[in-house]
Amino acid sequence: MQKITIYTATILLATFALANAGPDTAAIQAKETQAWQTFKDKDEAGFQKVVDKDVRCVYDAGIMTMSDELGAMKTSTTTSFAISDYKIFSDEKDVVVATYTVNLQGTDPNGKDISGTYNAGTVWKDENGQWMAIFHTHAKQEAAK
Repeated sequence: MQKITIYTATILLATFALANAGPDTAAIQAKETQAWQTFKDKDEAGFQKVVDKDVRCVYDAGIMTMSDELGAMKTSTTTSFAISDYKIFSDEKDVVVATYTVNLQGTDPNGKDISGTYNAGTVWKDENGQWMAIFHTHAKQEAAK
C-alpha cells in the first residue's frame, strides 16, 4: 500500500510539473518564425494570429502599435530573415521572454536598406491556450571597429 501511495504521488507531481512547465523553446521559436514570415509575406491576418492586438514594439524609430506594424508591413520589404541563437526563459507559466539574433535583408517603409544582423527580444503570453507576442524589440548590431 505504501508503494502505491509513493508511486501515485510521484506520478501526480511529475504530471503537475509537466503541465506547468510551459512551452518548449522549439514551440515558441516556431511562433516567432511565423510572426516574421507573415510580416515578410504581408499576411495581415496571419500576423494577427500570433501577435496580440495590443502589442507594443520598441525600435530606434519609435514605439509602435499593431496599427503601426500593419502599416509598416504594407510599405516595407523583407526579402529574407534567419533566426539564430534562440533562447527563452520564464518565471511564470503563461509568460515567456525570448532573445535571439536575426539576420535580416530588406528595406524600411522609406526604401532605406535595413539589411544586417539584429539583437532581438519578444515577450510571449499564453492567452486562452494561444501564445501571442505582446512585446517586441530589435536593434541592429554595430559593425566591428
